[in-house]
This record gives sequence, C-alpha cells and structure tokens, in this order.
Amino acid sequence: MTLHQNAKTCPASRRLMCQRVEVEGWSLRAAAEAAGISERRAAEWLGRWRAGDRDLEDRSSVARSIPARTSRDVEQAICALRELRFSGVRIAEVLGMPERTVRAVLARHGLSKLAPIDAHEPKNRYERPMPGELVHIDVKKLGRIEREGHRIHGDRTRRSRGAGWEFVHVCVDDCTRLAYVEVLDDERAETVCGFLERSVAWFGDHGIRVERLMTDNGNGYRSHAHAALCRRLGIRHLFTQPYRPRTNGKAERLIQTLLREWAYAAAYPTSAARRRALPAFLTRYNTTRPHKALGGIAPSKRLTERTNATAAYT
Repeated sequence: MTLHQNAKTCPASRRLMCQRVEVEGWSLRAAAEAAGISERRAAEWLGRWRAGDRDLEDRSSVARSIPARTSRDVEQAICALRELRFSGVRIAEVLGMPERTVRAVLARHGLSKLAPIDAHEPKNRYERPMPGELVHIDVKKLGRIEREGHRIHGDRTRRSRGAGWEFVHVCVDDCTRLAYVEVLDDERAETVCGFLERSVAWFGDHGIRVERLMTDNGNGYRSHAHAALCRRLGIRHLFTQPYRPRTNGKAERLIQTLLREWAYAAAYPTSAARRRALPAFLTRYNTTRPHKALGGIAPSKRLTERTNATAAYT
C-alpha cells in the first residue's frame, strides 16, 4: 500500500479512531482531534467503518468512468495511422479531431515517439572464416590541430579557426580484425589508391593475401584508377548498400575505437603529436588489446590460430 505523502493517518490509526467512537464511546470531535484530522474527515472514515470497510485503505483517485473519453474505435484508428508513420498533426487532420486529443491517445498507447525505420531489421552479423577473404576500408575526418587547445590551456576563447582537416584511412581484416591505419591529407582517388596498395602490402607481410575489398560509395572508390588498381591486385571490390553504413560495420567499429582510445584519448598540442601516438595504439590494438568479438583475444592471436588451423588441414 502506498500512502499519500501528506497523509496524517494510516489504516491502523483510522481503525483506532473508529473503535474509540464505536466501542469506547468517544465523541467524534475528540477522536478527530486525537488523530490530528478534521471532524469532517473523521466522519468519512467512520462512515466507511460502519459500512463494513475494516481495511480503511486509501482508494484510487482515478475516475471510474470518463464519459467524454475518445471511443475505442477512434483510438484504434489513431493507432493504426500512427503505425503507418503518420504525424500527430496529420492524424488530427485526417480524422477531423483536435491535435491535443490525438497526442493524448498516442501517449496513452506509448506511441508518442516512433522507433527508427530500421529498428526491427534483423541483425546482419557475419564473419569470413579465413584471413584476407574480405577487408573493410573507410575514412574518418579529424580536425587538424595547429596549436594547443582548451583541453591544455583551459581558455575556450582562444580558438584556432581554419586549420582544416586530416583524414584517417582505416583497413581492417574481416576474419582477424587485424588493422592498418594511416593519417593522410585528403581522400582523393590517388590517395585512396596509394592507401590500398600499402594496406595490401602490409597484410602481405603478415601472411595475408587480400581477396575482396569492401568500401562505401565515395568518389575515390568509384574512380577508374581505383577500379584498375583492384584488377591489377586481383581484388574483387564490393560496395556497401546506400544509406546503410552498418554494412561496413567492422570498419565503423574500428573508427569508434580509434576516436575513443587514440584521437580523443589525450590532449594533443598538435596534429603531428597525435600522428606520432598512432603507431603505439595500433601495436597494442593488433597484439595485446582483447577484442570482444574475438572472444577476448587479440587480432594477432586470431591470425595465428587460423593460420595454424589451415596448415594442419593442408
């Protein structure tokens, strides 16, 4: 039982008050004064006692009936239109009702805020069984740092404007999550081509032959030069679905980790200092940092396990 926060009595004290009047012969005024309530309120509790209510608990203040409440059929129509992603204003216009009434009905049914369109889409998780079968490439823009920022000197009025951008190019293996990253000046066709060549060479040094590549639909990846390079390297190029960045989710996840544990992990005085900190992060990421998607092991250990399994099978 939940009592009102300002209640002066509880069921036990109410029963005591009624017993004093009915059994001990107290006057209603004396019993009310002893309970610390008005005589009128005491008379209400005594009336419930005499009517057979021995619990004397608080009753709900909710109305038993609301004659002017929206009918069930109309509420169902409002909910049906909401499921079709109609706004409250449009529903009110279609049904010829006040918008305030429509919003009250939507709130009552938990439909005030619609879920994202893709909220009920099934999870599309996959993992290539062997290293090099598929690598993911993506780019993240970072603001260039020309001088110490407010994180170091504490003065937000001293801002460096027009410093420009630098571009973090990432390449991650789908099977092992082994990652190669460079910070470059742009994301033009010649830049992404150079990054791809260096990435393939780096994976080759680790015994991985890249067979497929997945990128978004950026201009550099759609260029003739990039297509020619993929043909020369013997790589099949796959593109993500439009407006579906999660298709390239492993690269997106790597970028989040980079931002949290490298780019924004310290107050760097310059972009050069931030770049110098990248190799140490990548070494830790690839060799010692536990990866949840890999069962708590590092990418290099996953690579060793898969390489040994392939050697034993052959």
